Amino acid sequence: MSQGRGPIAAGSTEYRRINRAMAFGGFSVFALLYCVQPLMPLLAQDFRLTPAQSSLALSVSTAALAVALLASGSVAERIGRKQLMVASMTGGALLTLISAFTFDYTQLVAVRALLGLVLGGLPAVAMAYLSDEVEGASLGHAMGMYISGSAFGGMSGRVLSSVISDFVSWRVAVGLLGAAGLYAAWEFSRSLPASRHAGAPRAKGPGFVDGLRRHLSDAGLPWLFVLPFLLMGCFVSLYNYISYRMLGAPFHLSQSAVGAVSLLYLLGMFSSMWAGKLADRLGRRNVLWLFMCVMIAGLLVTLVESVLAIVLGVGLATFGFFAAHSVASSWVGRRAKAPQALASGIYLFCYYLGSSVVGWLTGYLWEHWGWPGVVALLAALLGVGLAIALRLRHLRPAAAPPAQVLD
Repeated sequence: MSQGRGPIAAGSTEYRRINRAMAFGGFSVFALLYCVQPLMPLLAQDFRLTPAQSSLALSVSTAALAVALLASGSVAERIGRKQLMVASMTGGALLTLISAFTFDYTQLVAVRALLGLVLGGLPAVAMAYLSDEVEGASLGHAMGMYISGSAFGGMSGRVLSSVISDFVSWRVAVGLLGAAGLYAAWEFSRSLPASRHAGAPRAKGPGFVDGLRRHLSDAGLPWLFVLPFLLMGCFVSLYNYISYRMLGAPFHLSQSAVGAVSLLYLLGMFSSMWAGKLADRLGRRNVLWLFMCVMIAGLLVTLVESVLAIVLGVGLATFGFFAAHSVASSWVGRRAKAPQALASGIYLFCYYLGSSVVGWLTGYLWEHWGWPGVVALLAALLGVGLAIALRLRHLRPAAAPPAQVLD
């Protein structure tokens, strides 16, 4: 361990290794987590489920992951950040392989819940690792790289599972993605430098409570914790039920065509890195609300009865979501005091809880009010998020050394 060395700067060999590893880490978690999302109509057909019931294959995973995130920081302090992240990726890949061989929907949901628990060892720890290891002026870009890998994973998991299920079956699709997850875990393990903060003092018992109290008493962090609940809940709901809309009347698209909509994640890969750099330069408070507006505009465009308009709307919403998430997550990393891993855990707890709760609830609106009902709920939630982002524009920066980047 070399704690005497300064933070890792952009352009260095270690920085490139971190970005490579985080790209594989983001890919693995999100490909394995969201590969079932475009398969929800197929699961509903195979197991005779309602849309809300079929969404449980995803919702139980994100709910379990949300709970696991709160403990991931403490576990990482005991066994090491890199070790926990590698174990998380490997275990998640193995459980994805197992899910391909489940006999009924109850078994599938149970395995997917275990998957969420296991995958919880990576996201919060990855954010804390980046916040501790990378210099402040480069953090926005590094966090954007991780989120870009997440976007690529989410896109790949959705597209591949859709295309393969069209030609073979959803079980083969899920199994192949599990195998890809094992390869990603190997690449992550050999690329990521060991954390130089592995020997930091352990936070136990009262440390967790004191840290929680410290973060929740901050003037800005509680609002930054609410934002991911709204952002991710709306984003997952959009992709959950847009497939039902495009598979049904009047469009009647194929499973592969619907899965191809996830190629719009490429916009998220670009916007997350671009927004991170922009936030490093202009300040997070000055750009976050703009990306919220882009996401709302995209959602409203999907109301138009046109495939082209729907694709355009989903693209705008995807661009806005990943940009806003990149800015908000790096803001938490810059603003939070020790224990930073706990702050990242809270942020991501809210992030995945929103995915689970809003994603499941939206299924009932789809069943009773169709796409206009879905858009009405999501627009209302994003409106609350926009109000929070505007409020944060007036937030005073946390006390920091002169070299710290802008909030």
